[in-house]
Amino acid sequence: MPAVAIKKKSIRDARLEARVPRETKTLWERAAAVQGRKVTEFVVSSASEAAHRILRESELSSLTRLDRIAFVEALLNPPAPNERLRKAAARHAQVFGR
Repeated sequence: MPAVAIKKKSIRDARLEARVPRETKTLWERAAAVQGRKVTEFVVSSASEAAHRILRESELSSLTRLDRIAFVEALLNPPAPNERLRKAAARHAQVFGR
C-alpha cells in the first residue's frame, strides 16, 4: 500500500498588509495569473520561499563559534607537514623547479 502524504492545514491567524507601487501589484497579478493562483497566494508563497532560501544560505555560510576558533587556531599555529605533504612538495619541486 503506497504512503499517502497528508497535508496539514495551517491556521491563518496573522495578517500582513503592505503598501506597494501600482506597478509592483500589477507585476504580482500577472505572475499569479500565469501560475493560476490568487495574488495573495502568490505573494505569501513567494515571500516564504525567499525567506527559507535566505535562512538556509545564512545557516550554511555561518560558522559556529567553535569552528571559527579552530580555523583561526589552525592559521596561527599550523600543524607540521606530514609525510604525504613533504613528498608532494618534493615532487612539485622536481617538476616545476624552485
